[in-house]
Amino acid sequence: MEYRLNLPVEKEEIEKIRAGDIIYITGTVVTARDEAHKMAIEKHERGEELPLNFSEVAIYHCGPIVKKENEEWKIVAAGPTTSSRMELFEYEFIKRFGTKIIIGKGGMGAKTADACRKFKSVYTAFTGGAAVLAVNSIKKVKNVFWLEELGMPEALWVLEVENFGPLTVTIDAYGRNLTEEVKNRARKIAEKIEF
Repeated sequence: MEYRLNLPVEKEEIEKIRAGDIIYITGTVVTARDEAHKMAIEKHERGEELPLNFSEVAIYHCGPIVKKENEEWKIVAAGPTTSSRMELFEYEFIKRFGTKIIIGKGGMGAKTADACRKFKSVYTAFTGGAAVLAVNSIKKVKNVFWLEELGMPEALWVLEVENFGPLTVTIDAYGRNLTEEVKNRARKIAEKIEF
């Protein structure tokens, strides 16, 4: 199935989506790599105020290339970064903040699949190497947070997007993890091959 979603999404919308489905999203997407995940969790633990409500946005594992033109930030390239780097933080991030859609590449592991199942979220894959395609769906940079502390690739870039995708759902809200299924099938086939 294919879905076009407007952010923020409700739990009921997420529960309709299954692993293997394709989604396109319109609304606010925030880039966050490992350092931003870590900082958000640490600030939350200390009771500090966060710059935005992570439950109302999609999180994109991305370190964009950004330039300033006429006092406005412009995204030059915004391809996904390898999501396995965020596996250490993603369960806690989803649990604490209620993020419903995570976007990245390369899949995520059992802890993230468990978080998606428990807290009704999905992990989606955007095609690696398609950084310019992503830019075409980004309408504007709405804001940036933690730029000074973390630098350009690790900062929280708040993006207004329209029909951002295609995003393949590889972990659904029931914990089905397509990436792990493919790895397991490949492993079984490899065991049967004689060298």
